[in-house]
Amino acid sequence: MPEFFNVLPPADAFEVVRANVAARTEPELIATADALNRVTASEVLSPEVLPAFPRSTMDGYSVRARDTFGASEGMPAYMEVVGKVAMGRAVDVNLATGQTAEAYTGGGLAGGADAVVMVEHTQVVNDTTIEVVRSVAPGENVVQVGEDVRESEPILPAGHVLRPQDIGGLMALGVTEVNVNRRPRVAIVSTGDELVPPSEKPGAGSIRDINTFTISSLVTQAGGVPMPQGLAPDEFEAQREAAVSGIAQADILVFSAGSSVSSRDMTADVIGSLGEPGVLVHGISIRPGKPSIVGVIDGKPVFGLPGNPVSAMVVFGLLVRPTIYLLSGCPEPPEPATVPARLVRDIASQTGREDHVPVKLSRQDGALQADPVFGKSNLIYTLVRSDGMVTVPLDAGGLYAGDEVSVRLY
Repeated sequence: MPEFFNVLPPADAFEVVRANVAARTEPELIATADALNRVTASEVLSPEVLPAFPRSTMDGYSVRARDTFGASEGMPAYMEVVGKVAMGRAVDVNLATGQTAEAYTGGGLAGGADAVVMVEHTQVVNDTTIEVVRSVAPGENVVQVGEDVRESEPILPAGHVLRPQDIGGLMALGVTEVNVNRRPRVAIVSTGDELVPPSEKPGAGSIRDINTFTISSLVTQAGGVPMPQGLAPDEFEAQREAAVSGIAQADILVFSAGSSVSSRDMTADVIGSLGEPGVLVHGISIRPGKPSIVGVIDGKPVFGLPGNPVSAMVVFGLLVRPTIYLLSGCPEPPEPATVPARLVRDIASQTGREDHVPVKLSRQDGALQADPVFGKSNLIYTLVRSDGMVTVPLDAGGLYAGDEVSVRLY
């Protein structure tokens, strides 16, 4: 049986991709409301200041801070209430010495005021008088003009993945449209004589196609556009035809299955027939997913993922996901969410190999515990029954029950 060649750690395999491809950015103007998870095409500058007027951070009373100096519960400052600053209205109350006006969280301050006394630090004497039992400093409980954002200030860099808070920040400044890069298109070719569509009842020796749909979902989650090319049998010409069609339409080509070294596994040969430079890496020092392929055809990245669904999803996360972000103009993809947990059982491994093991999370005595979900890489429900992955580093040789681990959440 042929040996794998060029076996590399996954981080090094991705660096091969980075060295051979470039971002394929095409800016497009879209509604900010629809821009979640898109990558900014250019730096965004603030068109105005935020806030545009001094705003109270508390319910209470607008005051001139110097009128409260020395106030205490034993010696309160008596102040005349001359009105209120209504929410959403222009300020029409101005303060003289010893005067105050009601203020509301998020609302404006009375004219001449430079601080807000929290309502908890006042006592109502009558309809026109309050006691202030605690002094405030100038600016206390107030957000000043431009304190959040200054006009023309850079607020988002180019190559930034837009998050919910970014959408809100843009809307706060009236930026209702934003320039983003076009989403990379990812062609997906699932190979194997045994595959049938999920809508069909498999016959003897057949199985339903899983990877087209899991990979398509992962592509969408990573900000790409999946372009399934259908099922290709274990025939060179059929697979090559699907690959040629896919790479002509897309920015990335992904094969599912066919990356190993048996007589049925011809992905490497197909990739090698498509153009230069062809296959760059065949074999990655991980489990599951060792028989993976990295190639480049005329500047477009091509991946051969193992057919086993667990392997395919692990390798996708390590190689294809960051490549989608790279082509989107985001050279450093956002890290998946992680949580610390205590390992329940030992995980065996070998030095020189990076293992990725699904785990099920549970909480005991207020602490998270991670229980490995062991199973062969062709069993999709090892992933369905788990909440995330634990990585055993290349040089670790395994992990032990009781170790604190970082769980990469799905």
